[in-house]
Amino acid sequence: MQQSKQQFKQQTGSTISLPDLLAQMTLDEKIAQLIQLAVPFYEGAVDAGLITGPMESLGITEDTVRNSGSVLGMAGAADTINVQRIHLQNNRLGIPLLMMADIVHGFKTIFPVPLAIGCSWDLELAELSAEIAAKEAAVSGVHVTYAPMVDLVRDPRWGRVMESTGEDPYLNAEFARAFVRGFQGSDLAGDRDRVAACVKHFAAYGAAEGGRDYNTVDLSERQLREFYLPGYKAALDEGCEMVMTSFNTVDGIAATGNAKLMRKLLREEWGFGGILISDWGAVKELIAHGIAADESEAAAKALKAGVDIEMMTSCYAKHLSGLVENKEIEEALIDEAVMRILTLKQKLGLFENPYRAADPEREKEIVFCDAHREASLALAVKSCVLLKNEGVLPLQPSQRIAVIGPFARSGDLLGPWSWTGSHDAVVRLADSIKHKLDHPAELHVADGCGIETSTDAQWEEARAAAEASDVIVLALGEHSDMSGEAGCRANIQLPAVQLELIRKLRTLDKPIVVVLFNGRPLDLHGVYHEADAILEAWFPGSEGGNAVAELLFGYANPSGRLTMSFPFSVGQVPVYYNAYNTGRPQGAADAQVRYVSQYLDIPNEPLLPFGFGLSYTAFEYSDARISSDQMVMGQPLEVHVKVTNTGSVAGIETVQLYVRDLAGEVVRPVKELKDFRRVALEPGETQEIAFTLSETQLRYYHSDLSHTSDNGDFTVFVGPNSRETTALSFQLTK
Repeated sequence: MQQSKQQFKQQTGSTISLPDLLAQMTLDEKIAQLIQLAVPFYEGAVDAGLITGPMESLGITEDTVRNSGSVLGMAGAADTINVQRIHLQNNRLGIPLLMMADIVHGFKTIFPVPLAIGCSWDLELAELSAEIAAKEAAVSGVHVTYAPMVDLVRDPRWGRVMESTGEDPYLNAEFARAFVRGFQGSDLAGDRDRVAACVKHFAAYGAAEGGRDYNTVDLSERQLREFYLPGYKAALDEGCEMVMTSFNTVDGIAATGNAKLMRKLLREEWGFGGILISDWGAVKELIAHGIAADESEAAAKALKAGVDIEMMTSCYAKHLSGLVENKEIEEALIDEAVMRILTLKQKLGLFENPYRAADPEREKEIVFCDAHREASLALAVKSCVLLKNEGVLPLQPSQRIAVIGPFARSGDLLGPWSWTGSHDAVVRLADSIKHKLDHPAELHVADGCGIETSTDAQWEEARAAAEASDVIVLALGEHSDMSGEAGCRANIQLPAVQLELIRKLRTLDKPIVVVLFNGRPLDLHGVYHEADAILEAWFPGSEGGNAVAELLFGYANPSGRLTMSFPFSVGQVPVYYNAYNTGRPQGAADAQVRYVSQYLDIPNEPLLPFGFGLSYTAFEYSDARISSDQMVMGQPLEVHVKVTNTGSVAGIETVQLYVRDLAGEVVRPVKELKDFRRVALEPGETQEIAFTLSETQLRYYHSDLSHTSDNGDFTVFVGPNSRETTALSFQLTK
């Protein structure tokens, strides 16, 4: 006779045996563990019962809800406790729910979007941002976050570039590790202020054709391994507990039903034993992709591929039982999926304390506290990138300043994936600038236009503000809905009304400082040559206004460096620094004028390259040298360079090391980032930076997918960005 919930819990206590628990479960109870449903399905939730539209069509039964394994989008200590309590009363074996949510760049304290965090090149602050997000989420009842997203991105038309850290596989991998460390810590079981991380989207979602969300991806396996997989692997090496499937195809098969990708590579080759979850609706979407005829086949293919949790479709709930009965799938596949889910619940301590860290009183103390906001401010300051400055910045407190533009007093500075953040609590730019002025009454604020619309009255107000001022701070950009998931744009210039506003203000002959708030690299036509200075602020988070004001007035020195190239024109896209040379490269010594790889109407190079960023001081590189012109196995080389702050203020320089393999078995990129150092220098100070370069850093995937290096000639580059470098040569002999 099966044990009751109470009997089972009394006998197992804190030493619960998962195999014993699994043995107590019926097939329907097991299948329900594989189902993830949104908050409205759960009794006790604020939105309980608000099941409409696509959710209503799922046909989810009350029994499935009572036995389900996880909740999507649940947060708030009181709500999560209430839902968990009622669920445990209704669940026969007392199996707690996993509470999962998109805590991507902050919970209530919102940090800059991940692309901006990448531009800080500061791994310690990135880790701290994830640690703080985890602490706020955990005390609010969240157990798992759908982050980090480590998709390598090369196409700024894709809205989700804001959720990545850029176009370089090495740097993405380093940030992936930092985020996982921050979310999970070193003791996920014992540290209840942490949450389990879920790396996404597996795999190569960032290579969607045309920069269009959910679109096809078609890569060779060598390209996949070389550029797109390192970020995921780094996250898993750091102990990431979960992986989310991507919406795209991989080698012609939708990822969520791709057994080669999930079973062979992820589970067998990499040894990943954690939970694999579909993205929202991705199991049923196998039908639309054309690799499943119906929901039953979609369920079978996803489970066979290794997908443990189906998010927000009901293919598993409706069809797995019949598939087992008809012997089309083995129940053992369901058992292994359930065991992975139960294992994470045990690791999080949910069987002993199903509420984990959720605590309404402690929630009030921790969430959006001053210390967390200070950390958000520090990271926002380091994430902004100074793109241009013709002697206008820093501003002076004695100046009369006009703050004009749709972001002058906007709270829309959080960016996508900040669903628990408060726009009302965001620090506005105009307010922060006002606090910096000697005479606050000399601040003149006007919208000038909306994001995409304008009126004559708005222009008249802007003109009056500009004419009464010495300098114009023009706050422009994208609404947060213009990037993020489903936020793809074919035209990545600023909206026409904002470009018109710049042109009109330019006629007043006042210095113009443009501050950009956006989620992607932009085509800066109509901005770059019109402005005297440009500060890329991205979506800087809760303390965005304060961070930008600190930088504009020189209380902080800009130190951000781009991790994604800014195109000269959208016609170049995708444009990225680590491209191949081609057989007819432009600018080669023996190149013809016309018959080379080039555009007739625009440059090949991006407007602003990977690694670029200006400062209020200047840095000089000198005495670059390499310890030997020969590298042999087991004997790394040392690369040295001196960096001097030749300006009058302290600053941080990001010294970057690149390598090129001049003749490989397959073509190699013209440059590949291998290391970097952030160095703080006082005026007049010189430091010698030393990099160690080993043979392992020269390895790449060959045509047979072996990962090794080649004998031959290499160039090593050192400099402030991928374009301005000093080249040194060496030869590898194995």
